[in-house]
Amino acid sequence: MSLKLLFLLLGAAGVVGIAIGYVFRWLYVLAKKGSIELEVKQILINAREEAKRLTEEAEQKGKETLAVAEGELKEKEDKLSRAEDRVFAREEALDKRQKELDGELALLKTRIDDVKQIRERADELLTQRADALTKVAGLSKEEARDLLMQEIERQFGDDMMVRIQKLEREGSERLERKAREILTTSIHRLASSVGSDTMATAITIPNDDIKGKIIGKEGRNIKAFERATGVEVIIDDTPGSIVLSSFDPIRRAVARVALENLIVDGRIQPAKIEEAAEKARNEINKVIKEKGEQAAYECGVLNLDPKLLQILGRLHFRTSYGQNVLQHSIEMAHIAGMIAQEVGVNVQVAKAGALLHDIGKALDHEVQGTHVEIGRRVLQKFNVDEAIIKAMEAHHEEYPYETPESFIVQVADAISGGRPGARRDSVENYIKRLADTEAIANSFAGVEKSFAISAGREVRVMVKPEEVSDLAARELARNIATRIENELKYPGEVKVMVIRENRSIEYAR
Repeated sequence: MSLKLLFLLLGAAGVVGIAIGYVFRWLYVLAKKGSIELEVKQILINAREEAKRLTEEAEQKGKETLAVAEGELKEKEDKLSRAEDRVFAREEALDKRQKELDGELALLKTRIDDVKQIRERADELLTQRADALTKVAGLSKEEARDLLMQEIERQFGDDMMVRIQKLEREGSERLERKAREILTTSIHRLASSVGSDTMATAITIPNDDIKGKIIGKEGRNIKAFERATGVEVIIDDTPGSIVLSSFDPIRRAVARVALENLIVDGRIQPAKIEEAAEKARNEINKVIKEKGEQAAYECGVLNLDPKLLQILGRLHFRTSYGQNVLQHSIEMAHIAGMIAQEVGVNVQVAKAGALLHDIGKALDHEVQGTHVEIGRRVLQKFNVDEAIIKAMEAHHEEYPYETPESFIVQVADAISGGRPGARRDSVENYIKRLADTEAIANSFAGVEKSFAISAGREVRVMVKPEEVSDLAARELARNIATRIENELKYPGEVKVMVIRENRSIEYAR
């Protein structure tokens, strides 16, 4: 009984405890809710105050910005107003000026009409007067004019003729004096050497023992050297010197370079001689190219084809009447340039025409025709300006003088060639005879090359062994000698030597 009561008491105490806990929970929630509401109200109050402050600041800034904008707008409106006032004033001035011009134009038209009427009236009066004079004299206008001219010629014809002759004489003398001054000035402004080339080149050797090596056993080295280069080697008692003789400057240059290289090398034998000759030819080709480029640069003639410069450089080893043709052309270019500048024509065309005037001489022994015609074809092939071709083609009067530059080139040629000591006529004839001798030999079939040596007293002809037999070589020598005897004029006799050399080469490996 007591246990049951205990349980009941415990249950009642639990229910009361739960009720009390719920009441306390409810009171806590009410207290917490009141605190949150107070915080929310405080936040709302703070937000309203901040919004009010921001709104007031924004309104203040807006008013300031509006005031500034209104001030700028007012300033722009003032400027625009002033500009409109100026435009209006200018338009009024222009209108006033236009009215004045219209008035002056109307007045001018009126005066023009008056002048036309006066001129028409004057012409009418002149016509009436001429008709009246014609009726009185019984002559037409043409007859009266012819009669007047005849009368003037009859009375003053002699005086007029004397006056005309005097003017012509004074003009000719003045022009001749001016031309002489130009030519004299051009000659004085250019100072160049007029020394002529010789037919021999001296080679300095370190000692006379080299002469024996050059001659070789039984003369085989010197024969091989002469055969490879086409020059005559003169070895005499002159100490420290060997002379190379040939009418062809290119051959002499090749022989000089080859012999100098052989002397430096020290090994002088037929095989090395042929190798040195071939190497020397390559070196001379380089020299030819350099000489052509140097000549064009010195004369200021630019934009020429490199192949054309190569042909121009060959003139360094060509002579005309003993005068170096390339040096002659350079000298002509300077003279022509000075004359062209004095008379006021194209300086570049005159200089180019003078520099290239003898370019055909570089090929005249290979191509048929005069050197002028060959030069024209060469320049046309390399698309040289037609004005330059016209300037160079008339220097020997084979073509007409078509431009002022062609006269200048001919005058420059005469000045350069006419300098004292510049040319020797006998040398040119001598060289031509030697060249003709070689040309006759080269014209026969089977001939590989030929050389005129010993001042033209001997011709050495190299033949192709596979085309010419030993018997045919004898007949060839006789035929060449016969043609030389019939076609050329020369003192003494000419020895014709036909050389047929057959080589067999094999290699052991």
